[in-house]
Amino acid sequence: MSDPSQQPGLASLSPAYFGMVMATGIVSLAAHMQGLHWLAQAMFALNVAMYATLLGLYLLRLHRHRHAFLHDLQDHLRGPGFFTAVAATSVLGAQVLLLGGQRNLAAVLWGVAVALWVLLTYTIFTILTIKEDKPPLDQGINGGWRLAVVATQSVSVLSALLATHIGQPWKLELNFLALSMWLWGGMLYIWMMSLIFYRYTFFRFQPGDLSPPYWINMGAMAISTLAGSLLVLNSPDAPFLISLLPFIKGFTIFYWTTGTWWIPMLLVLGLWRHVYKRFPLQYDPLYWGAVFPLGMYAACTYELSLALKLRFLEPLPAVFLDAALLAWTATFVGAMRRAVQAISRR
Repeated sequence: MSDPSQQPGLASLSPAYFGMVMATGIVSLAAHMQGLHWLAQAMFALNVAMYATLLGLYLLRLHRHRHAFLHDLQDHLRGPGFFTAVAATSVLGAQVLLLGGQRNLAAVLWGVAVALWVLLTYTIFTILTIKEDKPPLDQGINGGWRLAVVATQSVSVLSALLATHIGQPWKLELNFLALSMWLWGGMLYIWMMSLIFYRYTFFRFQPGDLSPPYWINMGAMAISTLAGSLLVLNSPDAPFLISLLPFIKGFTIFYWTTGTWWIPMLLVLGLWRHVYKRFPLQYDPLYWGAVFPLGMYAACTYELSLALKLRFLEPLPAVFLDAALLAWTATFVGAMRRAVQAISRR
């Protein structure tokens, strides 16, 4: 079967394109936290339109190019991109809840996110386990694999947010689900990061290997920090969270510290790729996976400063929101230019 990424048009639509919704949604929420409500609402409206458009395109691709769609599900590099659908649904659900005030619709999106998480987790990882022809480690894993972690933690975040807007007994169950997903997401990160760090340091590394989703190294830790911070804030409503508070606080700081460590490293690797090695900087849908971590770091640091009363962290969210907005604008302009070029070729 031919590689779908080499086919024209809808057949080649990247499985990771829902990263556009992830990035726009978290930047919108980070802007809301900083009091930029007009910007948050404008990006919320745009995100609803983008989510609906992408959902239609993916369903159309499944209908018209089923072989290409299924080929991507079985591919070690493209398959994990489908997890962006889970994270995008959860992030949109958070926007609907916090910016739109629609608890029932947010609950529906939560249900869709959970269903997608179950379906994709057990479909993709089962296929990658039982398939007979597998690539070597250096050709079969990249930063995009951490999207499975982001998807898991996004369900934790939306569950924790819904728990604050709903009464008992569902409040208790949602907080327990948020805690369970938070713990599993952390374990999944450790598994994957061990493989990816091994690949980075013991195999030959080319500029092309440093694909944009490598920023998910940081983004996965940022969303884990956000989920942990929300669990700390929710602890008064869930006795089992109170009993685990020292553990939750410790691991939340551990996640934030790990994500922070990645930022200088990723910047250095980016300079090596684009300045030293002169790898061309041009639009790729995977670059949305680099915008999302910047917005998530702004959001998670804001919530961490509230949950643990760390006032000295308060300047950081505004700085990273500015960086996220700059990255979002550049990537959005690139996406629009790509769309115009595609239309002009028809």
